[in-house]
Amino acid sequence: MMTRLRLDLQFFAGEKTEKATPKKRQDSRKKGQVAKSTDVNTAISFLLIFLSFFFIGPFMKERIIALIERFYSTTMLMKVSTSNIHQLFVELLQETGLLLMPILGVGMLAGIISNYLQVGFLFSTEVIKPKLEKLDPIKGFKRIYSIRALVELLKSILKIGLIGFATFIALWMHFDEILRLPLLTAEETLHFVASMTLIMGLYAAGALMVLAGLDYMYQKFDYEKNLRMSKQDIKDEYKKSEGDPLIKSKIKQRQREMAMRRMMQEVPKADVIITNPTHYAIALKYDEEKMDAPFVVAKGTDILALKIRTIAKEHDIMTVENRPLARALYDQVDIDQAVPEEYFKAIAEILAYVYKTKQKIL
Repeated sequence: MMTRLRLDLQFFAGEKTEKATPKKRQDSRKKGQVAKSTDVNTAISFLLIFLSFFFIGPFMKERIIALIERFYSTTMLMKVSTSNIHQLFVELLQETGLLLMPILGVGMLAGIISNYLQVGFLFSTEVIKPKLEKLDPIKGFKRIYSIRALVELLKSILKIGLIGFATFIALWMHFDEILRLPLLTAEETLHFVASMTLIMGLYAAGALMVLAGLDYMYQKFDYEKNLRMSKQDIKDEYKKSEGDPLIKSKIKQRQREMAMRRMMQEVPKADVIITNPTHYAIALKYDEEKMDAPFVVAKGTDILALKIRTIAKEHDIMTVENRPLARALYDQVDIDQAVPEEYFKAIAEILAYVYKTKQKIL
């Protein structure tokens, strides 16, 4: 019975029910694995491109009209030959490039904005590294027929349906104007077609934004689900990151060095240094307006004591020899702690002597 219970507990311990640790999230981000929806990129790109037509529309209209006029007035009358076909092709490419350049620029900007809004600044080469497991036909078959693939298929169908419905609504609302198209001039027709393209694009972008919001929530949920850890995973991660003796010793050494630097920076602020005289050095500070008792700002033995005395000498801080007091303060009082009441009298006499000596010097 006990064996069965133990097996059951081990089984449940392996279930991924716990939220991912910060380290797991950081490692996942380094690999380029983040909660990201491509539909958000598409929707924002669609929206910004069609909104940009309000600004670049007049420019594009002028270029298109100029291109049409040139075609009917010059190009159609030209005698095309091998000598001028290359020049015509280059000019056509240049005109097309000028028309598409603003749209491509807005598209690139939209891609940068949408990616930054979703994942912030992220650059990872892990995503583009070739992986042999992607060539595995069995794993490829599983990917094709996985739940995620089914969700992507449903999303594509829904996307087509929503965009189709949005554009149909836009056309239906302007159905009467469409019927009057044969009565319009060429310029009016071009203007109407451009306006309808803009309206349908904005309707489609709105539909895509709704779908993108839903998809981002799903991608976030799926990402968090795949990132979950078991209790055993968390224990193993902790052992791996905290249990390495070399890492722990380096961390402790770094902490000691930082504490030592901070302590030495406080020595020039001390009022007096109490010594042993050579083995111990205790730096005390007292401000009767801010402190209820003197504080130990630095302490040390042997080489460290010598360093404290040297710094004190450089900053004209008095050194007073009191062997029992220095030994007692070193053993009983930590750095940045107040001196116990039992030593108030002895320290008060020392401070009075220090202040009196300083006044005489001044």
